Amino acid sequence: MRTHPVWASATLALVIAACGSSTGSSASGLTGSCVNASAPHHAYVVVEHLSGTSFQKCVGFTGDTIDGQSLMDQSGVKYQTQTYSFGKGVCQIDNEPAQYTQCLPQNKPYWALFVEAAGTWAGAQTGYTAINLHDKEALGWHYVQATDPSPAPPPPAKE
Repeated sequence: MRTHPVWASATLALVIAACGSSTGSSASGLTGSCVNASAPHHAYVVVEHLSGTSFQKCVGFTGDTIDGQSLMDQSGVKYQTQTYSFGKGVCQIDNEPAQYTQCLPQNKPYWALFVEAAGTWAGAQTGYTAINLHDKEALGWHYVQATDPSPAPPPPAKE
């Protein structure tokens, strides 16, 4: 059976449009529009899955900084947390892992957190809820193996 090129193109366009939505669903490799784009400042969430696919979300804000909790919530990235004595631990981002019975299980992959400032990633020294980001800075999440002694940060945020 031969597919008509116009229908194939229309179907592909529909699939691309669905993947690029800003609902927080996986938008691997795509940079969507910014939430509150007209705001004078912008911060980013960059997510890299264990498979190596990645995406980013942008959030505009008006103050000098935006806190990590607000950035995550406003970005539309789907994530699950659990509260511990040290703060919130991130159990799942963008449906990875697909299922879990324990947040932060020993010897299993986990979400490593990074902060990008002035174009350079650094491992976070606190939990994401204690981080304040300035204009053009980013929170970076990379799902990594527990055996990785020095996890690499996600790709740089793109303005």
